[in-house]
Amino acid sequence: MARGMNVTVVRSKICGITRIEDALAAVEAGADAIGLVFYGKSPRAVSIEQAAAILQALPPFVTSVGLFVDMPRDELQQLLQRLPLDLLQFHGDESPADCEGHGRPYIKALRVRPGEDVAAAMAPYAGAQGILLDTFVEGVPGGTGASFDWSLVPEDVAKPIILAGGLDAGNVATAIRQVRPYAVDVSGGVEASKGIKDAGKIRAFVRAVRDARCDGD
Repeated sequence: MARGMNVTVVRSKICGITRIEDALAAVEAGADAIGLVFYGKSPRAVSIEQAAAILQALPPFVTSVGLFVDMPRDELQQLLQRLPLDLLQFHGDESPADCEGHGRPYIKALRVRPGEDVAAAMAPYAGAQGILLDTFVEGVPGGTGASFDWSLVPEDVAKPIILAGGLDAGNVATAIRQVRPYAVDVSGGVEASKGIKDAGKIRAFVRAVRDARCDGD
């Protein structure tokens, strides 16, 4: 049973997509969602024009997620008027009020520090569809390629948990068995270089997630 949900199937999201061919490679591999980064300091950032082309190329039933880091509300609203994103992912220091009222469901990313009370950090975001847990690195909002102490993830939570941070095909099965998340999120672990995905690594990652789904059930 995944934490926060009565399900046994673990979903996969390939984040940091910058090219149509990488989005289609994720779809072909069987990923459930792709992530587009709208944070200019990230090497995986995309323009509105890039994002529009990628979204246009996606087939039905693949969730498109936009990642934002403390973007001003008016700027975000302008972007959402142009892009048909399915889900918003807030990866900065946004308050619950900052995350709500955009006409789209959202997930909130929390960067986990050593000794963090994750349940307490999650509590204010009652309106979130889920909580993404990533690794805290000073000055870096995400995409660090580092993992955190998975034992800090609480077992009994009300929200679906999306596990991120340092995942790849070699360790995601272990992560799933330990954490039992609703979904896993990968970016650097399936790349040839920053912002450029490796189709073989994507296939291996999604296959590892699928193979781990029924372990222990």
